[in-house]
Amino acid sequence: MEFLGISLTEWIGYLASFFVLLSFLMRNIITLRYVNSVGCLFFVAYGILLDSWPVIITNVAIVMVNVYYLFINKKEHVPADDVKP
Repeated sequence: MEFLGISLTEWIGYLASFFVLLSFLMRNIITLRYVNSVGCLFFVAYGILLDSWPVIITNVAIVMVNVYYLFINKKEHVPADDVKP
């Protein structure tokens, strides 16, 4: 299946790259982790379609790190102005 001469697999790869790139433009680390996770999940789908284990394993690991920091290791965010030297 193609759209504009580009296969569905390639579209998923472009979408994954877009979300990962977009995540690096985020100022808030929580938003960055959510957006990055979306990109990584698209990369997992892309890796599955390509049958590429390095792509799958790496991006599953990154999603797991993001999940850890978002949900398991929840620490209260302290603004930089409140940190005492």
